[in-house]
Amino acid sequence: MSMHRVLTTLACTLATLTAVLATARPALPTPMSAPLSTLASPPTSTSASTQRADRATPAVGTTVRTHDGVLRGTAHDGYDTFEGIPYAAPPVGRLRWAPPRPARPWAGTRDAGRPASACPQPAGEVPGGSTDEDCLYLNVTTPAGPAPRHPRPVIVWLHGGGFTTGAGSSYGAHRMATRGDVVVVTVNYRLGALGFLARAGLPGSGTFGLADQQAALRWVRAGIGAFGGDPHNVTLAGESAGGYSVCAQLASPAAAGLFARAIIQSGPCTGRPDRPFAPFAAALPAARETGARLAAGVGCSSARDTMACLRGVKVSRLLAAQDPDQQPAYATPLLPRDPADALAAGRVHHVPVLIGSNHDEGNGWAAGIMRAGNPVTPETWPDVVAAFFPDPARARAIVREYPVTGKDGGPVFGAVIGDADFACPTLRTGDLLSTRVPVWRYEFADEHAPPLTPGTPPFPLGAPHAAELPYLYDLGGRPRTMTPAQWRLATTMIDYWTHFARTGTPGTPAAPPWPRGTVQSLTPDHTGPTRTTATRHHCAFWNSLP
Repeated sequence: MSMHRVLTTLACTLATLTAVLATARPALPTPMSAPLSTLASPPTSTSASTQRADRATPAVGTTVRTHDGVLRGTAHDGYDTFEGIPYAAPPVGRLRWAPPRPARPWAGTRDAGRPASACPQPAGEVPGGSTDEDCLYLNVTTPAGPAPRHPRPVIVWLHGGGFTTGAGSSYGAHRMATRGDVVVVTVNYRLGALGFLARAGLPGSGTFGLADQQAALRWVRAGIGAFGGDPHNVTLAGESAGGYSVCAQLASPAAAGLFARAIIQSGPCTGRPDRPFAPFAAALPAARETGARLAAGVGCSSARDTMACLRGVKVSRLLAAQDPDQQPAYATPLLPRDPADALAAGRVHHVPVLIGSNHDEGNGWAAGIMRAGNPVTPETWPDVVAAFFPDPARARAIVREYPVTGKDGGPVFGAVIGDADFACPTLRTGDLLSTRVPVWRYEFADEHAPPLTPGTPPFPLGAPHAAELPYLYDLGGRPRTMTPAQWRLATTMIDYWTHFARTGTPGTPAAPPWPRGTVQSLTPDHTGPTRTTATRHHCAFWNSLP
């Protein structure tokens, strides 16, 4: 395996850190502490339903009548939750690799007091992983009390995880729901090869996970009113692969009318295959090559009916055989164009957008790669750069632009990843969007953000990928330990996000002004506009590279 492939595999594994170790359950080994050989091997997976078998049925409940039937959720102090709500039929049997079908209504009262299974994925964010294909469920968090006089804004959250891991239930949304007086919906969608397999003649090829997201949005349009939500004021939001999913939905004709605003966190719409740390869309021929490798890997390539053979393969075997990196495919009915091309051509839904990234996006990956046995020193730096930028002229230019002179190798490597894959593409995405729709930009810049993983990294990580999430959500159902200033920033961010969901602008009298046309630096007790983002991240340099 080439160094580029090894490091790219590691990059995709590290992308799952959106909420890895954020759960309240005992920690598992993480890419930051595991050997590279472990990271490159597909882990054993088990059903997520067995992980929660010991959870007690909630003692207190609240009941809501939806268009599919009656749900009994859980009443908390100031908010109610309804978990494990089916929004589509289980994608099992002949529905494996089929567009989502409507969920079947139920008689009686359905228990909505606990999450349903996460979609199939290797171990990581979901302890032990999951092999349960019956996973197309969502969760609703809504302020408690009588129905509001006016329906509340709705935020639909798409989780990250490199399109291979993650679950909506990892995100506790009660702070956002109660402070912002909004309804929050978190969604499971099909992942990995089960979500993005592409084959000639297969309806929905390469975009099943995106189709699931649209099915969830249609469920919200039909049913969120029962929870006090406004079906005509829906904000689609996500981070990392979830943020890129928002890009894809902006570019998907089939998503027209399903959301009124968009929030893109660390998932720029201009991702590209030669910068593999950020999500991107794959051309259909490349996606079909990935599908052919999967069929060969599970012994189905020579079968008379390849799809029938694939539908008979156990989930655990599919997870072991799938490529470590998965992307949605474009040049498909659901996603006709690469989102970057659609954006450049103005072929996107015209809705207000809030978009941003973190100041030190690449530091977590750089630290993980170094901990996995790949030092970054003045001597090794040219080879590390060449592993990701095989063109010699580009590699030499990057080494000149980002010299490693001593023990600064980790932060320099992190800056290359963050600037090339996130900061500058995010600014480019904002520039393209701003010619068509209202755009509000941020950079999360808390250099002392609470870590998402245990252990001591080889250098301070600052504000790496996913570091903003604990300010908005309780990952794994528990808050992070933060200083009073960090909690004030969390409150400010929730005010910005929910006011944007309500009005299309983040400005609110309770938070520092956010002038349109600037990048709002989100920093404890120093939140305000900055005009140095492009310079600080070397964007003139990156924009000059082919």
